[in-house]
Amino acid sequence: MAALTDEMRAKVRDIVCDVLELEPGELTETSLFVEDHDADSMLAIEILASLEIGFDLTIAQSELERMVNLAGIHDVLADVLAESAA
Repeated sequence: MAALTDEMRAKVRDIVCDVLELEPGELTETSLFVEDHDADSMLAIEILASLEIGFDLTIAQSELERMVNLAGIHDVLADVLAESAA
């Protein structure tokens, strides 16, 4: 698993806050997008698409089930970056 830089983590937070219309302070590493922030499946797909554009990579839609909070997104991005570097 590749490690994400602080800059990458900040970019992820910005993207998620933008899509979910949250202030950065409202979003924690472990707050759940659906349960805590009323996200629906369309917003989850929008987050995935925004991450793909923002980081210029492809994320399998099957990874959505892991992308339930910031920590999950960080894990998925680290895995995708590690695979692309291999």
